Amino acid sequence: MSFLPIDVALPALRSALAERNEAVLEAPPGAGKTTRVPLALLNEAWLGTQTILMLEPRRLAARAAAERLASELGERVGETIGYRIRLESKVGPKTRVEVVTEGILSRRLQEDPALDGVGVVIFDEYHLRTLDADLALALCLNGRELLRDESQPLKILLMSATLEGDRLSKLLNDAPIVTSDGRMFPVTTYWGRPYQLGEFVEPRVIQICLQALSEQSGSILVFLPGQAEIRRVNEQLKDQLKGQENIMLCPLHGELDLSSQRAAIEPAPQGKRKVVLATNIAETSLTIDGVRVVVDAGLARVPRFDPVSGMTRLDTQRVSRAAATQRAGRAGRLEPGVCYRLWSESQHDQLAAYDAAEILQADLSGLALQLARWGVQPDDLAWLDSPPVAAYAQARDLLIRLGALDERGVITAHGQAMAELPAHPRIAHLLLRGQAFGLGNLACDIAALLGEKDILRGTGADLHDRISVLGNEASSRASRGAVQRTRQLARQFRGYLRGPVSEPVADPDHPRWQGGLLAFAYPDRVARQRRDGGAEYRLANGRAAQFGEPDALMKEPWLVIADLGSRQGQREERIYIAAALDPQLFDTLLAEQVSQRDELEWDEREGVLKAERQQRVGELVLSRAAIPGLDEEARSKALVGLVRRKGMELLPWTPDLRQWQARVSLLRGLDLEQKGESEWPDLSDTALLSSLEEWLGPYLDKVSRLSHFADLDLRSILFGLLPWPLPARLDELAPKALQVPSGSRIAIDYSEHPPVLAVRLQELFGLADTPRVAGGRQGVLLHLLSPARRPVQVTQDLASFWANTYIEVKKDLKGRYPKHWWPDNPMEAEPTARSKPRKQ
Repeated sequence: MSFLPIDVALPALRSALAERNEAVLEAPPGAGKTTRVPLALLNEAWLGTQTILMLEPRRLAARAAAERLASELGERVGETIGYRIRLESKVGPKTRVEVVTEGILSRRLQEDPALDGVGVVIFDEYHLRTLDADLALALCLNGRELLRDESQPLKILLMSATLEGDRLSKLLNDAPIVTSDGRMFPVTTYWGRPYQLGEFVEPRVIQICLQALSEQSGSILVFLPGQAEIRRVNEQLKDQLKGQENIMLCPLHGELDLSSQRAAIEPAPQGKRKVVLATNIAETSLTIDGVRVVVDAGLARVPRFDPVSGMTRLDTQRVSRAAATQRAGRAGRLEPGVCYRLWSESQHDQLAAYDAAEILQADLSGLALQLARWGVQPDDLAWLDSPPVAAYAQARDLLIRLGALDERGVITAHGQAMAELPAHPRIAHLLLRGQAFGLGNLACDIAALLGEKDILRGTGADLHDRISVLGNEASSRASRGAVQRTRQLARQFRGYLRGPVSEPVADPDHPRWQGGLLAFAYPDRVARQRRDGGAEYRLANGRAAQFGEPDALMKEPWLVIADLGSRQGQREERIYIAAALDPQLFDTLLAEQVSQRDELEWDEREGVLKAERQQRVGELVLSRAAIPGLDEEARSKALVGLVRRKGMELLPWTPDLRQWQARVSLLRGLDLEQKGESEWPDLSDTALLSSLEEWLGPYLDKVSRLSHFADLDLRSILFGLLPWPLPARLDELAPKALQVPSGSRIAIDYSEHPPVLAVRLQELFGLADTPRVAGGRQGVLLHLLSPARRPVQVTQDLASFWANTYIEVKKDLKGRYPKHWWPDNPMEAEPTARSKPRKQ
């Protein structure tokens, strides 16, 4: 074996794991941690005959790591070194080190929480903070605590190039931190001009690639945000490099077939150079031989869950400084290298230090299902970052809707079956329900199509066309590799479906079942056309979606939408994959999605209350029928609902009543601020709206039209909410008006905070201090007015005004109002509501 920098740190790592059950390894790119650490631990005494599990965040990296480890031992994969990834595994009876993707480990933990026979779990590239890695770590720690014997504990090693070592050490019981230098040759950085997120980057990438090819030697690794950009840059570079046979263009992303991935990773043939066009998959432990030049667009496509729409979309965002460092490091693995960055040095300083953890911005329904299967709540486990409360609650709501959890949040038998399938809960529900109706094969095809990239991107949205391609061996309409992967995934799903067919449909080959099955996965994306033949649809979740261009599906009044998204500046989601839906299925196959609701609403045109019984799918109304008679309780509920929707302004408020409300609010607020509690009730609009049933409901018996709300004696109703003796104390502590030195009673405006006393300046002559209310606890804000009642000064410190500001104000007022009296000493002058005091 050749020397690698990690070799120097291996004795310290072995010592740490011999003494402790946890360790953190920090090693920069190129140190060799992925290929050296598992082999260094293989013969440790504490490991004995147990095995090593090493987690990799991506399938491509897992396979490449296993192959590199096996080659170090002079073996083939499947002997001492094996791997398990989705759709593929190579392990044998002698396998001691298994390289697995993170989802594989989570499912294995559910089947064997103690991980019997495993001595250490290595989390490689943990800095990527994927959701599956965080879940797997939490389950490993919990399972070890509950089930592992101290005589043969499960050891845990976290390693990466850009770890937050101190935080991780604390999570792992103050685990020792072992550090290693990297084998990094100098990398010269060339900065680009400033550019904005959303700017079209491909032309600049192509320009810099051509520049790098002419200025530099060696192969080039280009980081782009996604497959679409890779495809466009690849096509344009092909045109630009025609005739240059020594340059190979090699796309690299997770959806490519194995031979294409190998072509990108392996060294270029003698006399040739490679331009590898990659997503952020190339940031990780994956080594691409021969690269000494990196071109970095500085972007990554990241899945983000939108709690408002309940959907996950891919957002293009700037990379973190840590990711940019990882990318640049790829140029200095073997010799001094060069990194061309498309952004400026000043923009680099503004980048986030680290990428945000996926758990903080992802759809948590899969995690919530796995925790329910494990039998815990998030608070029962140890997390580096806990699942956000709101996103987790929304995930549980979806699982309840899918029948995976009961109303108490306990996993059901159906949920248990869903959790055992290697698929998102939506897809697992589709598979199981499809199997029950004798539609298992079709369900597997649909699930596979949803689990892979779109095999017919840009050729219409109809799911039926994609299913036809899967069944047509001679089809040339789609990428052969994508179709093969989809068929392989469908076969894998069929292997998991062994449940009984309990409710077989009579005509399983009818195309209407495609939309019906899709509706199992996406009940919230059942959609109804807004107008015949139109592009716009309303979804069951209340959102809107539309076709970006004419599509054959626009003849369908009902759809189920599998794939939709939006770009910046777009108000509505765009429909990318959907299936026609027969609404008659809501009477049979999809009856569980139909709810009944009695709606009592105001007809805005007629101003009267109307009652109807609605059959609904989410926010979509299937049918409606009038309810002939209304009981008082239902009528009162409808009226309260109307006030809640339209707001408190529907009621006959007067300015004086609003002031009364503000006076109570002031006294309550002062109490809460100073004592933490108050005898004054909460009469804010928010509180009143939340308790309409109690205080307003009993007075609505005579309201039958919208105009009748104006007849309510709102003053008496609200005054009844203030118990004795508070009404008298209200007038004492928060009076409607204050008497000023001139003798005038000036109304206080309590709608502002602090309350405002707007008074002519002359009426305050002789008053030394600012007036106060609430038993002296609250000073008013004085709006000092000119004789024409125009503001000249705002102050809450009257004494300071007289001493410091009055002289300048007097000069101005004396010039504008010469007939009025402006004394030199206002503290000794007689206040007046007239132009001058009477004795003048």
